[in-house]
Amino acid sequence: MAVKTLKDSAILITYDKEDATKEALALCEAAGYDIRKIIKQKFLNKAKFGVGEGKVEELKELVNSLRPDVIIYDEILKPSQNYNLASTLKMRVLDREALILEIFERRARSSESILQVKLAQLRYEMSRAKEKVRLAKMGEQPGFMGIGKFEVDVYSNDIKNRMNSTKSKLQKSSRQRALHRQARKRIGFKTASLSGYTSAGKTTLFNMLTGENKEESPNLFTTLSTTTRKFRLQKMEVLISDTVGFISKLPAYMIDAFKSTLEELNYTDIVIVVIDVNDTILELKKKFRSCVTTLDEIGVDKDKIIFVLNKSDLVSEEEVNYKADQLGLKDNKKWLPISSVTGQNISKLKDLIQQAIEDRPKLNAKDEVVKQEIEINYED
Repeated sequence: MAVKTLKDSAILITYDKEDATKEALALCEAAGYDIRKIIKQKFLNKAKFGVGEGKVEELKELVNSLRPDVIIYDEILKPSQNYNLASTLKMRVLDREALILEIFERRARSSESILQVKLAQLRYEMSRAKEKVRLAKMGEQPGFMGIGKFEVDVYSNDIKNRMNSTKSKLQKSSRQRALHRQARKRIGFKTASLSGYTSAGKTTLFNMLTGENKEESPNLFTTLSTTTRKFRLQKMEVLISDTVGFISKLPAYMIDAFKSTLEELNYTDIVIVVIDVNDTILELKKKFRSCVTTLDEIGVDKDKIIFVLNKSDLVSEEEVNYKADQLGLKDNKKWLPISSVTGQNISKLKDLIQQAIEDRPKLNAKDEVVKQEIEINYED
């Protein structure tokens, strides 16, 4: 996937829901696409094209009149559906997964995040390999699927070999992280990590706590690699890390590709989940559910999670309390409304972090090393 310097034009096909359309547009903006037309549909899972055949005819006319560079489909397409759309419209079609991978590629800066993105791209390609080869053997136009003349075994083995090479390089990064964690434990540093839905304000909070000037952006996935800095509490110094944001319908293979980054959440003393309280209640619940589900899949201990409702300067106290209640946080002592911009309740957050760290049971050093050795092994 080549990184674009100028915006390509696109037609976006998404769900007929405000929150879905808003997120899809944000993804397109983050990937560098200029949306010329939005097609909203109640269902995006029709067997042949994803959309109905009548809508495909409408798309043909739009393609002829608007001349877009690409069609963006806000759902996961099967290879056959992608082929059917691409060959009928004579257009490149990006589904939701491919779009997110393009954003990852644009955002990757560190050598580790570049490898993580490469692994995710290879796993995306592998999941579609058999169907691509089947279409090619049937005499279909393989150019739309980008596989050339590969036979199935050659094609699959080529992907596997590249995956294994990438995993090997990532394992070295993961081992290095484990050594750094052990060193921090020996010195006695306590640790915290920021997590949450992409674009919730994690990096702004990171900068507020540490005095850093790390890049902040309303765009999705500004942070792909973990940055760790020190900040001061009343009784201790804490190392805090900013991590990659979550998003709904993020496939397991993408989460796994970023394992060496996300594994920090398992070893940190405290995980601070940043929530954008200025979202609508519908968006808020969807994003909150996505964060909690992802943290659970990673295996994060619920007892070490603190929830912060960020951007509380933009809503009333009554609305903050109502939304906290809707998320089931009112009976949870580890939550707090804050503003990373104005500094509202940041001192209270520091007190909450310190108390949470002091309340955490001490982990035996030997158990920590054993746990790390288990976690740094990648699986296919």
